[in-house]
Amino acid sequence: MAELVNLTIDGVPVSVPKGMLIVDAAKKIGNDIPVFCYHPKLKPVGMCRMCLVEVGTPKIDPATKQPVRDEQGNVVIAFMPKLTTACTTPVSEGMVVRTATEQVRAAREDILEFLLTSHPLDCPICDKGGECPLQNLTLAFGPAFSRFDYNDKAHNEKHVPLGDLIYLDRERCIQCARCIRFQDEIADDHVLQFHDRGRGMEIITFSDPPFDSYFGGNTTDICPVGALTTADFRFKARPWELSSTPSVCTHCAVGCNIALNTRLETRTGGYEIKRVMPRQNEQVNEIWICDKGRYVHHFTRAEDRLRRPMIRREGRLVESTWEQALQVIADRIGLAGGSVAAVIGDRIPNEDAYVIAKLVRELGGEVGISPAVPAYYADVARAFGVGAECDFGRLGKGDVLMVINGDVEEQAPVWFLRLRQAVVDRGATLVLAHSRSTKMHRYAHAIYRYDPGYAAKWLAANGQALIERHLAGARNALIVFGDEQLDGPGARALAQLLANLLIQAGHVGKPESGLLPLYPHANTQGVFDMTQAVRETAMVNGKRNGSELFQYDVVWLAGVGDDADVPRARFTVVQELFLTDLAKRADVLLPALSFAEREGTFTSADRRVQRFYRALPPLDEAKPDWWIALELAKRLGYAWRYAGPQAIFAEVAQRVPAYAGLSYERISQVAPQWPPLGREDLYYGGTVYDNTGGLGARYASDAERDPAGVRPYEVTVPEPTIAGLARILRPLYREGELIRRSAVLAAHLVPVGQPA
Repeated sequence: MAELVNLTIDGVPVSVPKGMLIVDAAKKIGNDIPVFCYHPKLKPVGMCRMCLVEVGTPKIDPATKQPVRDEQGNVVIAFMPKLTTACTTPVSEGMVVRTATEQVRAAREDILEFLLTSHPLDCPICDKGGECPLQNLTLAFGPAFSRFDYNDKAHNEKHVPLGDLIYLDRERCIQCARCIRFQDEIADDHVLQFHDRGRGMEIITFSDPPFDSYFGGNTTDICPVGALTTADFRFKARPWELSSTPSVCTHCAVGCNIALNTRLETRTGGYEIKRVMPRQNEQVNEIWICDKGRYVHHFTRAEDRLRRPMIRREGRLVESTWEQALQVIADRIGLAGGSVAAVIGDRIPNEDAYVIAKLVRELGGEVGISPAVPAYYADVARAFGVGAECDFGRLGKGDVLMVINGDVEEQAPVWFLRLRQAVVDRGATLVLAHSRSTKMHRYAHAIYRYDPGYAAKWLAANGQALIERHLAGARNALIVFGDEQLDGPGARALAQLLANLLIQAGHVGKPESGLLPLYPHANTQGVFDMTQAVRETAMVNGKRNGSELFQYDVVWLAGVGDDADVPRARFTVVQELFLTDLAKRADVLLPALSFAEREGTFTSADRRVQRFYRALPPLDEAKPDWWIALELAKRLGYAWRYAGPQAIFAEVAQRVPAYAGLSYERISQVAPQWPPLGREDLYYGGTVYDNTGGLGARYASDAERDPAGVRPYEVTVPEPTIAGLARILRPLYREGELIRRSAVLAAHLVPVGQPA
């Protein structure tokens, strides 16, 4: 436990960990010392002087080295002759802090008056209006009038693009350097800097392309004024017009907590997402999100969304009613005699995957997940994954992080931020093995290379050496791995070999030890858990109807991408958002809802089950996937009664062993987080949203639930295949059905099959 220091702030005694800054100590007792440049996630710099306070410490007798006491026996406090910045001064034993004296009040007035001399005061049109720390602190602490002549204000070019995603209003910038420091300290993208001095000082970008970072949107969140705005949101709405709904990002394995800000549009008469904002969850994404998660929301109201069911008639897909479409499907399934298969995409929620899989299994059919490769090793990742109580924030000196065959920044950007901090800021050791270089290589203490596709072969030959050189004496061992240039059997072999490393090195069952797979989407693990796909193949062994051409009579595809390897069938049902190439081949095409139009749960790659909520009304006649499955079940004679996703999840908790004890109530629980960075603390943490939707809960790994059952795998390492070698990196901005509908990211898209 950290050593505690006792001090007094405005007459209130407080005990806080040694080394804590005064501004944070005051926050512990609800005393809000105003700041502009300070941010609890960044290193203190003391630039803006807004946090000036009076500080005194016990007077020490030079002879005895003991505190001097007055006649009443009280310790004599010696106050510093000048005000002190609370954001750079650590607490000390016996310290006395005054934050509300006349001297402090006058200093705050002076600082605000000084800042406003160069500020444009264009609050009525500023995107930050309504959630602006400068506005709020001026009203709370600023002078009633300014002595500065308005005509003497400096006027600069407004709305200068720092890149194609972020705009700078030079007149509004108060030069706090939060944006520069975030990019330098957190993202390690050194793309911003100050230029010139005095009144000519401004923020510039010097990267090529400009502002080249996956995390630029976070700078707009923590900017304490309206100097930085996003191309996606600027001039689109005012904060007080927006409704906020807790949600979970679907675009990678992390499961970042987000808030969907929506508004009724008079232009269309419907609700739209106007912006995506971070929602604080210190266990998941802290307060950060990547720019993909921030800008890809436009697909939810894209003009080409599927809106009504369609049936193939005379070779063409034509619109139909739900009753007609469902009856056609039910009739064909009824005639299939068990020759039915479902492929379930890893973007759809747990509840939907569970009901679809349940129905197909009741019919005697088979179920698999898409994409196929992760299904080969999802059971290994679940068995030997990180502990249920794992906290990346505890990783540091003495711990070993291994990254094998994966690009963390491209595949799980916020994990990149968090793991980098564990290495750079807290002293963890990073061991990296890959066939090529990644950004994570910058921080590695040891680097190993192998030929493309040979990750498993290399590990089989070098596993013991890795244990002896790196893992044997480690406090914890966290292994992050990907399936780049591996087919299914190769990816499974790699995962099994990594699990064996953990077993042999004695790192099974520890909270901060285990496997962390770089899955492609938010619910890859969840869909696997719901379907319990067989490990030998992600799909099926097929040809049950005796046909050489068709593997099944009916194949049901729910949320499956165009790049999926799906079985051939006499009759194909597709549930989708858009008329994809796969959807064009459907016999019945059903319009599904996006994640923003319904509720449910996702299970991230570290097995945290999280709830998301409906932010938008359903689009025309589109329906949730679970509803479609229930309607089919009813027509096929199954008397299932689920009131909605919550009731389905309750059955999941009863029927899927790993989910025992979980419930919507449990995963919806919230708790105070430190530092507190919600909507009441705009000046302190930026425009981050409080977590009112739930912190989620991570279920225990198989090794934690059954330690006695831990056994090394017998691993057969296959030779690399052409199919495996063709599976290259999944870059963050890889072109796809969802991302291509966000115009602001058009220039950043990486064509499928091309390296980043």
